[in-house]
Amino acid sequence: MATADVLFNPFLPEFHADPYPAYRRLRELDPVHQTPLGLWVLTRYDDVLMALRDARFGREGFAPLLEAAYGSPGEAGTLPRSMLFQDPPDHTRLRSLVSKAFTPRVIEGMRPHIQEIVDRLLDRVEGKGGMDLIEDLAYPLPVTVICEMLGVPVQDHPAIRQWSADVARSLDALGLAAAADVIERGRAGRRALGEYFRQLVPERRRHPENDLLSALIAAEEQGDKLSEGELISTCILLFIAGHETTVNLIGNGLLALLRHPDQLRLLREEPALITSAVEELLRYDSPVQRTARVSSERVEVGGRTIDTGAMVVAAIGAANRDPVHFADPDCLDIRRRDNRHLSFGFGIHFCLGAPLARVEGQVAIGTLLRRHPRLALATANPEWRESSTLRGLKALPLSF
Repeated sequence: MATADVLFNPFLPEFHADPYPAYRRLRELDPVHQTPLGLWVLTRYDDVLMALRDARFGREGFAPLLEAAYGSPGEAGTLPRSMLFQDPPDHTRLRSLVSKAFTPRVIEGMRPHIQEIVDRLLDRVEGKGGMDLIEDLAYPLPVTVICEMLGVPVQDHPAIRQWSADVARSLDALGLAAAADVIERGRAGRRALGEYFRQLVPERRRHPENDLLSALIAAEEQGDKLSEGELISTCILLFIAGHETTVNLIGNGLLALLRHPDQLRLLREEPALITSAVEELLRYDSPVQRTARVSSERVEVGGRTIDTGAMVVAAIGAANRDPVHFADPDCLDIRRRDNRHLSFGFGIHFCLGAPLARVEGQVAIGTLLRRHPRLALATANPEWRESSTLRGLKALPLSF
């Protein structure tokens, strides 16, 4: 039964600073929660898992919302929906075209190069006595990697940084009451990114290289696999998803370690724990806090009836702290076993870049701790970014 003191409002300052108390209240008092706007919010692990893998909860129902936010397919400059907002068979077709570039084997082969990038970035700040983790490492590392994979000139990434951030922020507004300027900036950002990639395509068409963009162009030229609009939409998705979440994994993860000195000391003493540590950091403060689906039929969840066409918010951040599945869920434990967190989603939309994010997180955090044994926070109150769907820091000043 819903109670008056239970609220899901991700735009509240206290929710933005620390959403986990609100998640706990929802999970305990109203785990299948209907907001005044009609959205359903699921906060228990089993319910979130069900929504992520059950075909009755899909992405096709997002079409009207996306058209309202970014323009209808007939509008000039409007791109098709990316595979993130597609159901099979289109989702299957589009995902299959890029999945080979992100297999664990391929990504593991990139580890030495990722190490080189991390070392180069840390060399730049070596003699400065400190750094801003986000600006100096967490952001440039994944952006450099995804730019190289896509064949985007790395020198261009500062120009397209704000467009990417605006699109990512606009995800907060889908289905929620948000400022119109957030939607408008997201629309402008998506169109600017689309134009940027559209200008890259002719050059790569003339001079193909060993990168993902060239492979997608080859598929588009076959005519039956990919349209030019889908090609551009896929590039935008891969660029944004290829760095936004990893920035937050590195930032949120290192902040959590520095706030838990016992766990930080344990990881320093046993560097081989970096693999399980990254999994626990993903669970503890997930870079992606929530995702959403639209119901294609009436569904009973936890004694409540969700009607056809309703938006269902799967609160990943809440599911990852469910005590039914995680002992002492509010405790950071880098030795945690059987850590089946949902930070990369589940089912057909499981994060394509999960292997890449894991390796980047392992290398970045592990190298930073090894090179700077006296690493410490240089601020008591780090500032969080405005987005609540993608949870991350604006900056994280550190001292060596």
